[in-house]
Amino acid sequence: MSKKKVLITGATSGIGEACARKFAAAGYNVIITGRNAARLAALQAQLQQQGTEVLTLAFDVSDRQAARQAVEGIPPAWQPIDVLVNNAGLALGLDKVYEGHPEDWETMIDTNIKGLLTMTRLIVPAMVARNEGHVINIGSVAGDAAYAGGNVYCATKAAVKAITDGLRIDVADTAVRVTNVKPGLVETNFSVVRFHGDRQRADNVYRGITPLTGDDIADVCLYAAQAPKHVQIAEVLVLATHQASGSVICRQQN
Repeated sequence: MSKKKVLITGATSGIGEACARKFAAAGYNVIITGRNAARLAALQAQLQQQGTEVLTLAFDVSDRQAARQAVEGIPPAWQPIDVLVNNAGLALGLDKVYEGHPEDWETMIDTNIKGLLTMTRLIVPAMVARNEGHVINIGSVAGDAAYAGGNVYCATKAAVKAITDGLRIDVADTAVRVTNVKPGLVETNFSVVRFHGDRQRADNVYRGITPLTGDDIADVCLYAAQAPKHVQIAEVLVLATHQASGSVICRQQN
């Protein structure tokens, strides 16, 4: 198994699934992780039919022990991991801080921040030891400035930016590269999760604008990973054409 290997968290849908498909098409062997074992198995079958070797790891990144067990159980043939895509993340609710639900806060913090830290701690030491590797963190335009109702989610993505910048400093004396990809409006299952399954409310998020797709963000991740070794794509902000920031969106009338 001489091909490069990429490990992608949250690969059962959206940006993570798109990354799995893009990296597979580019010749990588793919390790896909997520909480839904059935979805992982379905994606694995599809990618294998296309000639890609795929390893599935079903666990929740917010469960540190489960993550450690999964990573420590990766077969030697799947080592080393060349690229880590820390994609797993979610938003829950659009409540004012003083009306928010602590359970939603904890889930976002445990997944978006602690889960990313856990995977970084488990994978990056081997990259540093061999002086090679690439960490791609999926941040958000929400990490640049808060928007109405986004308070805690925005805070978690601001943390992703700070952690990514800090990691880049920590590995600057090595050849390990670190990238923060910050999407704007991307039409995935993201808003359905945010609104606890309310499909109509989720659809309204993208009303009057052509949003980005998971493929658009996966293209950026793959570009960063395939840049020459002396090139480090540190940070990329990717917005829909009629989106200027996390809170400025020009919706077109039908």
